[in-house]
Amino acid sequence: MRADDQVGEDVPPELATVLRRGDDSRPVLIAACVCAECGGRVFSVLVNASGAERECAGCGGRAFLADSEEYWSEECWEDDEPGAACCPCGSEEFEAAVAFSLGADGEVRWVAVGLRCTRDGFCGIYADWKIDYGPTGHLLTSV
Repeated sequence: MRADDQVGEDVPPELATVLRRGDDSRPVLIAACVCAECGGRVFSVLVNASGAERECAGCGGRAFLADSEEYWSEECWEDDEPGAACCPCGSEEFEAAVAFSLGADGEVRWVAVGLRCTRDGFCGIYADWKIDYGPTGHLLTSV
């Protein structure tokens, strides 16, 4: 981790480490996913190259991560239809966090979705994409 990184207190340390492992030297903000409806922290997740959507294991509440909803249509998928994230152990339930890589201007430049399997603790980055527009402040609350 870098001194200027900001990691939410609810982000599992193993997941924060995996999300920070990339070659990106920019500071990151890492936020845990929490269901707005019930406060749940376990999700099934659909992912593709341009986004992710999570579904709460507790109440079934759904939410798109970052700007995924803008690109979550059949016209945008082309050959990249979303699929269920799956751990090597076969489980499809995860704790989730989103890392926002910040440019010198404080705008989000890259988004990465990290998942931690609730069965065996395996952590990985399941989706990441570049942000090439601004302003991007709204993305920081879309986890």
